[in-house]
Amino acid sequence: MSKTVICISGFAGSGKSTLGRKLAEALGLSYISGGDGLKLLAVKRGYKPGGTEWWETADGLRFLEERLRNPDFDKEVDQQLVELAEKGDVVIDSWVLPWLYKGGFNIWLKARLEIRATRVSKRSGVSFNEALKMLEKRDRESSELYRRIYGIDLGRDFDPFHLVLDTSNLDEESVFRIALTAVKEFFRFE
Repeated sequence: MSKTVICISGFAGSGKSTLGRKLAEALGLSYISGGDGLKLLAVKRGYKPGGTEWWETADGLRFLEERLRNPDFDKEVDQQLVELAEKGDVVIDSWVLPWLYKGGFNIWLKARLEIRATRVSKRSGVSFNEALKMLEKRDRESSELYRRIYGIDLGRDFDPFHLVLDTSNLDEESVFRIALTAVKEFFRFE
């Protein structure tokens, strides 16, 4: 099973990391989160990120603001992700890798904003309304950033994707089974 690369994209709260970890475990692949790469850069800049909910904290939001002013953060992380993808045998959760690396099986997860806000609210311990405002801001700012850096239209351009899956009304296990079936078919796993 060499050169197996699965890229999972989608806005925050769509289920990327959950699916990524489950697929990696089921297929015996490594799992890498693009968000973790950004967190490593945050550490270099003096931040103390921790947990998946860090992005919704005041510190995480401050780092995201800094990131918008310096797109080199994302370019550095994205280049590292491309290099990891080229090695193969990996599941990578990244907002933009499917446009930058050709050769993997690409999945776009989407979910209604209210559903994503409910998920983020639960994982981050913030109110639904706080989560909703944070997601609206993150979606808008990240979309603008990636349009500026790469000319990518997040959430609208699905050309690089083999599977686009709405997770709004599906539980984690259903999302996993659907994605696993598609991945196995694509790579001709037994």
